[in-house]
Amino acid sequence: MTWLYLHFRHLLLDHIARSRHDTGPLAVLSHGTRQVLQACPRARELGVQPGMALKTALNLAPELVMVHADDARQGEILEQQAHWLYRYMDRITLHPPDGLLAEAASVQRLYGDLETLRQQLQQALDERRLNATLTTGTTPLSARLLARAGVQCCTGEASHMLDQLKALPLAHAGFDERTLQRLTRLGLTTLGQVFRLPAPELARRLAPETLAYVQRLQGQRPDPQTSWQPPHHFQQRADFALPVEKAQGLLFALQRMLSELESDLQWRQQDADSLLLILHHYRREPSRLRVRTTGPEHRADAFLSLLRIRLEQHPLQAPVETLELKVTRFLDRRTAPHTDLLGEATDPGEAWHTLVSRLQARLGEQALSHLAPAADHRPERAWSARSLATGHQGYGRASAHLPLRPLWLLPHPLPLDTTPEAWLSSPERISGGWWDGARVMRDYYIARLASGQLAWVYRDNQQSWFVHGWFG
Repeated sequence: MTWLYLHFRHLLLDHIARSRHDTGPLAVLSHGTRQVLQACPRARELGVQPGMALKTALNLAPELVMVHADDARQGEILEQQAHWLYRYMDRITLHPPDGLLAEAASVQRLYGDLETLRQQLQQALDERRLNATLTTGTTPLSARLLARAGVQCCTGEASHMLDQLKALPLAHAGFDERTLQRLTRLGLTTLGQVFRLPAPELARRLAPETLAYVQRLQGQRPDPQTSWQPPHHFQQRADFALPVEKAQGLLFALQRMLSELESDLQWRQQDADSLLLILHHYRREPSRLRVRTTGPEHRADAFLSLLRIRLEQHPLQAPVETLELKVTRFLDRRTAPHTDLLGEATDPGEAWHTLVSRLQARLGEQALSHLAPAADHRPERAWSARSLATGHQGYGRASAHLPLRPLWLLPHPLPLDTTPEAWLSSPERISGGWWDGARVMRDYYIARLASGQLAWVYRDNQQSWFVHGWFG
């Protein structure tokens, strides 16, 4: 069996760097010791190296931007990387804080060979501005050790993977310090030399746990892995090395996050109509902005336009340290009408949804209304104005057997003071309203008046005639 391991050499650093406009020096500091754990390429050019004291790093790079290591945050970032990797491979195991393991043998036939898969994964990493070592191994543990040692080995040949593992120095083999010293005293320097030792001798000279570890490396002992399952929601997070004081500074990170959302929706073959943006401030309660669209949407530029409007209307209460985007509601995607075989036709309702969504974002969700039918036979109460924020509901098509209705309904019926020249329809009786105390009993007709107008007239139970509407 073939396993693929992705080792992110400085995941937290890459995550923060991809949310910044500038390319200034950036470093991750350890807690307590105030030493540099990771340094970006720009910082390394200035002489900043991992293990260096903070004071020395600041002397070399006075403009150095520093962030503290956070295992919990890096675990969340690692899960975000598993989310996009799931589009390529399904059996994924998380190895916090900086590794992902995936079973590659089952998807090798899908991609033809592992080199094609490696190229697609590398392209995805480049698009996300992430640095990772992709390495294959015959066992999960061997793939992890080779990747963490920086060995670039992505092949399906078991003999080649085994040769790479045997040549691995003991310093990168994952042994504890005491076991490593004992192996060194025996004159061993590589894993291949350890593999040649008889199993009883290895257990006697070292420990049974060491023998079990070596057997898991070689695949002679089971090493079950727990598969990660993707969540049923979308969540992206952007952390800023320096707090963002103006809303304009959030748009760069938002554009990247929304591009991830668009790719995720395309992969799901679904749409969304509601986004939740959470702005985390320093020592203040987070700000929450919810943006809704009037219809299903998946385009990143459409979401970005709405969020830009909302951010213009809601100035930041305090500098933003972390930006979080969540989508928990997904809609089934419907094929646009009149599309060709490639699905390249445009949806005529897309422009309308975009316009209404922008108006709602600027004016407020309750500012726009639409006419909707009501379950009442009385013409003056058969419709109502409803907010677009409540969403569109299907009411079905009107039956072809219903009588004609005028497009212009008067606010109040007016007395009919002239005799119609012609009657163009048979009477239609409308009787109702007994349940709310406003009962009506009317016989409606379509009539042409002496002026040539087509009127919708009725006679009530008092034998009086009224005009209730006009036909165009």
